This record gives sequence, structure tokens and C-alpha cells, in this order.
Amino acid sequence: MLPADFDTAGVDEAGRGCLAGPVFAAAVLLPPDYAPAFLNDSKQVTARRREVLRHDIIREAVAWAVGEASVAEIGALNIARASYLAMHRAVAALSVRPARLLVDGNRFPPYPDLTHTCVVGGDTIYRSIAAASILAKTFRDERMRELAAAYPLYGWEQNAGYPTAAHRAAIRAHGPTEWHRPGFRLL
Repeated sequence: MLPADFDTAGVDEAGRGCLAGPVFAAAVLLPPDYAPAFLNDSKQVTARRREVLRHDIIREAVAWAVGEASVAEIGALNIARASYLAMHRAVAALSVRPARLLVDGNRFPPYPDLTHTCVVGGDTIYRSIAAASILAKTFRDERMRELAAAYPLYGWEQNAGYPTAAHRAAIRAHGPTEWHRPGFRLL
């Protein structure tokens, strides 16, 4: 994995493929020598290690921020545009303005006055993108656990809103909630 660059923010999102809940994104600037064990794409790291990494990233980052786009925004914009909105919100919330952005994926609408580079699979190549992946995933999972307390029939504390068989069975049995994404094929 390539080293971090203290003036470049990594950007990634989490929850794009879910049936329920907001989409989250994170932007992270790391110090050049930051290289914790197990830092990788959030999908390649266990939940326990993600939580350890989350706290380490928050403590060690030069700057970090999380943004989100609501279910209503996903419905109004579509999931791709809502993901970009969440990414832009994360970049805007950084306490330190980066010189440039490294974005996981193949598309990104330009952020005002910042250059960016899109990198497919960037969360397995660049530490700053991997750190953003960890933060976006852990903050989103935390939100879905909170929502699960109010909507216990859907198993969001386990499936985080993703289209599992159990989640779809719950939708079939109990109908969708206001947290289910309009326009998504729920069943």
C-alpha cells in the first residue's frame, strides 16, 4: 500500500448498495508515516478491527470528517449523486483544507478549487482512501445499529441495511419503513 501524503485527502463512501439508511462518506488526511496493521478496504477488515482502526485513525489523522446523504436525498438525486453529495460534505467538513483529493472509484464531480484523482480499488492501494473507507463504514454501521433499536424487525444491527435474504423477508412480512430507499428494488 502506498504511503499517506499529508496534503492529500482520501475519500470513500459506504452504503451505496443498501436497501435502507443513508449513504455515508469520509475524507481523511493522514500523516506520511501512518501505517497501522490491517489498514485496508473496510470490506477486507473484520468488524472488530474496523472499530480499532476507527479510533486510531481519528486519533492520528491530520484531519478527518464524515458526511452523509439522507434517504430523501437518495430518492431525489439517485444513489450515485447522493454518494457524491456525501463525499463533498465530508471534504467540506475537514478542519484542514487538502491540496488535492484521492477518490475511490471511477467518477467524481469536481470539488470547487481542488484537483482530484479517481482510483478504482483505491481503498486497497492508498492508505488515506482505506482510512476513509474505514470511517465511512463504521459511522454508517453505527447509525444502522441506532436505527435497528427503533426498527428491530429488519435486523439492521447485523445486515446494516444490505439486501440479505433475512432483510428482504422482513420487508415482505412487515413492509418498508421510512428508512427504506424509495426507487430501490426491495423485494
